[in-house]
Amino acid sequence: MTDLLVAGGTVLTPDGPVRADITVAEGRVTSVAPRSEAVAGVPAEEAHRLDATGLVVAPGFVDLQCNGAAGIDLTAEPDRLWDVAAALPRWGVTAWLPTIVTSAPAARARARAALAAGPSAPGAPAAVPLGLHLEGPFLAPDHRGAHDPGLIVPPSPALVAAEGWDRRDGVALVTLAPELPGALDVVRELVARGVVVAAGHTAATAAEATAAIDAGVRSVTHLFNAMAPLHHREPGLAGVALTDERVHVGLIADGVHLAPTMVALAARQLGPRLALVTDAAAALGASARRVRLGGLTATVSEADGALRLDDGTLAGSTLALDRAVRNLKAFAGVSLAEAVRAVTAVPAAVLGLDDRGVVAPGAVGDLVVLTPDGHVVATVVAGRLAHGPTPSGRHPWRS
Repeated sequence: MTDLLVAGGTVLTPDGPVRADITVAEGRVTSVAPRSEAVAGVPAEEAHRLDATGLVVAPGFVDLQCNGAAGIDLTAEPDRLWDVAAALPRWGVTAWLPTIVTSAPAARARARAALAAGPSAPGAPAAVPLGLHLEGPFLAPDHRGAHDPGLIVPPSPALVAAEGWDRRDGVALVTLAPELPGALDVVRELVARGVVVAAGHTAATAAEATAAIDAGVRSVTHLFNAMAPLHHREPGLAGVALTDERVHVGLIADGVHLAPTMVALAARQLGPRLALVTDAAAALGASARRVRLGGLTATVSEADGALRLDDGTLAGSTLALDRAVRNLKAFAGVSLAEAVRAVTAVPAAVLGLDDRGVVAPGAVGDLVVLTPDGHVVATVVAGRLAHGPTPSGRHPWRS
């Protein structure tokens, strides 16, 4: 039985945009076909219908770095990650990595327990946590950004083993500074445990960054931010990230963390290796101007909407992922389809997932219906409406 029919939209498929209808059953895409073919096998009474006429249908967005939203800081309140999950579909996010910044071991343990326990009251569909992103505590103190310096510790395979950082137990991605003593041993240990390792918050030279990639690093956390600057005689991690095809590269396209020109430069150089992230903090979707980020407190600027510590250090962002898509399109002059790829297929590839980030038969039925300029109209998680007009409402949802 078909659970959902998305009709009349321009679908962003792996082969390019096509006018097609999509059917979803039991949480998976079952067909992407011209309307006459898709509708022929779906009796009207057997499916909810999402009318996407004049709209764009994209895969669900995937955010690899989200520290919180809706007034909730995940490091301070990891037990509330499911509340954040419920808020994210309004911005097109259907899957994500709850991100725990540098913290005490108890916070990481609570986050893993909350992830394993699942939502306390399953109900409305929400963005699916694909595992945790541990951003720290193995960071370079001089490039710590908004991480609590008192909680940064040297890289330790023993800590990884003692806390059980393993993909099967909920740790999907770890950001560390690869130049620190013992860091490459941690990289190898994490890779053996199925964890994706990213370089970030680092003073790594180009040689040190390349050695880390040789050891198994496969991602870079928020390019240009919290790392040694690109220099014509010492390109550092930034230069290696732009040129080494083995790594995917995260970037915060809010126009504050990076100037629009730098976003354009990175996008043109990285192409299909670029993954947009939000680095969103509790201030996203919240009215409060002062929020927590781990053990620190940050304020939303009245001037530019950025989130900063009292000393001016950027502390995460207030960026929503759909806004990042529109910004990339505007800053770099790319098409909507290209911008969407940076929040769908690319982050899915970072995690080694081939059934997310794509609209194709067999893929998870996560979809985002967008206006042609990239604003979210509706979000579908595993074939169920997570954001948008209700069945009793007006266009585009009908039952």
